[in-house]
Amino acid sequence: METKDYFSFLVNEIHTTVVATVDDEGLPVTAAIDMMDYDENSLYFLTAKGKGFYDRLKKRGFLALTAMKGENTMSSVAISVRGRVRELGYNKIPEFFEKNPYMHEIYPTEESMHALTVFQIYEGTGEWFDLREKPIERASFTFGGAEKKTEGYFITDACIGCGSCAAVCPQSCINTDSIPHVIGQEHCLHCGNCFEACPTGALERR
Repeated sequence: METKDYFSFLVNEIHTTVVATVDDEGLPVTAAIDMMDYDENSLYFLTAKGKGFYDRLKKRGFLALTAMKGENTMSSVAISVRGRVRELGYNKIPEFFEKNPYMHEIYPTEESMHALTVFQIYEGTGEWFDLREKPIERASFTFGGAEKKTEGYFITDACIGCGSCAAVCPQSCINTDSIPHVIGQEHCLHCGNCFEACPTGALERR
């Protein structure tokens, strides 16, 4: 999947997200925010200019969000995004109301719609986590020119091939056919069991 595919799933299949920003005391604040639209490199949402959420976005210029879809934990897909935001203003509001007609029930008149403004998440990173698959499936992505950072556990050349890591992996995602052994990052839970079990300290967390 490409970034736009993750964004499409987020906007069209999930839509409502939980967004975290930071207040003036440096503490996290969450809010339920609908993602209104997307393109290949960004997400779009709107908010009222009178809200504290608006003030936090303007002051920090950054947010993090998570959204999930599924009937229960083991049928769930989760997408997380963190990135920089900027205000675009009112111009896209009529377009977003056309794509999301339920918004007319919240802001029924053109005058009331002018309380709103659009924000764009234009640069950042994301993660896809799919518990429907066996073993689990995870993937990371970037957009807007953000640097891709390597995360997770990796087996270094200090590996002696004992298999202690594979024995404790809950997803059986460690390949022991070679030395050093190799962790299948697309299925790893990042639980750290392998890190704790390795007798030579060959596991590295990045």
